[in-house]
Amino acid sequence: MKLDSEGHESGIVNPTFYQELNEEQTSSETVAARDGALPPIATVSHPMYQQHQLNDAYQYRKPKRALHRELVASVRRMDAKTCCSTVFPLTTWLPEYSWSKDLVRDLISGCTVAVMHIPQGIGYALLANVPPIVGIYMAFFPVLVYFLFGTSRHNSMGTFAVVSIMVGKTVLAYTGTSEPGEPPRTALDVATAVCFVVGIMQLIMCVCRLGVISFLLSDTLVSGFTTGAAIHVVTSQIKDLLGLTLPSVGSMFEIIKTYIEIFKQIVNVNWAAIIISAITIIVLVFNNEILKPKVAKRSVIPIPIELITVIAGTLLSRYLHFQEKYSIKTIGTIPTGLPAPTLPDFSLMPSILIDSFPVAMVGYTVSVSMALIFAKKENYEIGFNQELFAMGTGNVLGSFFSCFPFAASLSRSSIQYSVGGRTQIASVISCGLLAIVLLWVGPFFEPLPRCVLSGIIVVSLKGLLMQVTQLKSFWRQSWIDGMVWILTFLSVVLFAIDIGLLVGIVLSVCCIFFRALKPYTCLLGNVPNTDIYLDVKRYDGLIQHAGVKIFRYCGALNFASRAAFKTTVCETLGINLTEEIKRRKDPDWKPSAEQACRVLVLDFTSLSSIDPSAIGTFKAMVREFEVLDIRTVLAGCQPPVFEVMQKCGLIGDIDKPYCRVLTSVHDAVQYAREYVGNGSIGGSVVSAATGIV
Repeated sequence: MKLDSEGHESGIVNPTFYQELNEEQTSSETVAARDGALPPIATVSHPMYQQHQLNDAYQYRKPKRALHRELVASVRRMDAKTCCSTVFPLTTWLPEYSWSKDLVRDLISGCTVAVMHIPQGIGYALLANVPPIVGIYMAFFPVLVYFLFGTSRHNSMGTFAVVSIMVGKTVLAYTGTSEPGEPPRTALDVATAVCFVVGIMQLIMCVCRLGVISFLLSDTLVSGFTTGAAIHVVTSQIKDLLGLTLPSVGSMFEIIKTYIEIFKQIVNVNWAAIIISAITIIVLVFNNEILKPKVAKRSVIPIPIELITVIAGTLLSRYLHFQEKYSIKTIGTIPTGLPAPTLPDFSLMPSILIDSFPVAMVGYTVSVSMALIFAKKENYEIGFNQELFAMGTGNVLGSFFSCFPFAASLSRSSIQYSVGGRTQIASVISCGLLAIVLLWVGPFFEPLPRCVLSGIIVVSLKGLLMQVTQLKSFWRQSWIDGMVWILTFLSVVLFAIDIGLLVGIVLSVCCIFFRALKPYTCLLGNVPNTDIYLDVKRYDGLIQHAGVKIFRYCGALNFASRAAFKTTVCETLGINLTEEIKRRKDPDWKPSAEQACRVLVLDFTSLSSIDPSAIGTFKAMVREFEVLDIRTVLAGCQPPVFEVMQKCGLIGDIDKPYCRVLTSVHDAVQYAREYVGNGSIGGSVVSAATGIV
């Protein structure tokens, strides 16, 4: 191969070369190729372009954005119908709703979910340390708002265990506090203030188009966090399962302090409460593990075991006088009717901003995660920012009607989908049934033992607790993900829920930076008789041409990774630049007979971006290599990377650039071999297996 002044290959390909090449193969190789064991032979020939020559030959130009035209076009597309469908997503599916087929499914689904709302609403309200009826309010007011503005057709909104316990921590911390001259705050005052702040935060995130921020919470983080939160929920229910009354222990190190208090009062347990709790848990587990799978084969409608348990517990408590005879704690007073709208406590809001942010993030992330699962199954789109708007609006409105922050429930959403629910009309039907409970049926549940609700809550957390088995798969996929899971889980369990969430987010962001600063790099070798180059540490039988080193870098080069890039290149080549340059300046230094590296080919086909800071470091590195008589050649730079290099002067001078840029690794290697003076042949080079010139 010869190079002319323009850098193209000179010489004429011998027309009989390919025929002679094929005749050199053994008969066994020919048979293997015919049977498909060897790849077919292909012939490719092209000039050896440098990047600027290829750009000139094919009139390269950078695409220009007409920003004003894009804005005008986007405004023209926003007609009244589009605006209406964006703000009210139900207008996209309601005209296509089949009232004859879908309504029956939504009716069954709505009734089933309404039955689940009653025990879960009452139980999770107790988790949030607010009156039990608040859980039913949350299944009514926010759900109606989400029906109007939400994009998920299958999420069951309302109380959610993790959000409830996070709100409960804040409620405990601020209940009883007051401003000078004001009465002490009630638990409901604190909960509604949190609800209002969470709603405002979500609306601000919607305005700032931060819907995708939920993806900062990786699957590993969410799994570790929710598993740890489930441990908190179980711990909070032990006092009712055992019939104990525990003092407040604060939010930091709560689990450790709670178990210390439990062991201190273990002699004061209520054996009647323990028996009722055990019977409740046994019945629920028997249904879930044995009856439920059998019933599912015959009917899509599951046994409403939670509601049956609640009704049975209420009736037994009422007629056997559990509270009077056995000192069993009951739900207590449940008012009837809908709550009157009241303003939340605005004076408390500055104090709860930090506590409210993780509630807003967790509620939104869990809801979007569930929505994406159902949207993928049913082939429709989820609007991330619209979800923020729907949840923010629902929380702001709910704060005026005695609600705390709502989210999608994992169990209820799964049931709503599995029994055939098609749209959010199922939620409207559920709201209608719950309105009857709010207006007339509420007081019926006043004698319900709290230990029964605790048993229901503990059993319902099995799915979250069993997420601990995911640790093995996370660790198998990546030890970094495994450590994120472990540290997030331990932070939640040992310290506090909000601290654990913060630790998880910081670890996830650090993982992003760690992986960006440690991209995949390797030395490449040539597959004989091809233009394929592979990692020499992962493949055997590769050719490494004398005097030529090929270094592949996959990732981005920027101010943060520039030093690591230079260090990695030097370590891979086995060169200490500082020491080598000092040695060259020594008057007694003599060049070695054969230098290990004469040309460094940098494979930048996978370089996603580069910034001016990195180019500055790159220029200095190239000059330092030139002192060592090592020439640098770049290969396969993508157009955006090439443009930045031109702007920063790395390759701007055609006559004397810092380094040459060729279009492919193979061309760069041939160029380097010609420079080294090794393997030069007359005419063009053709590979034996692929016939590549």
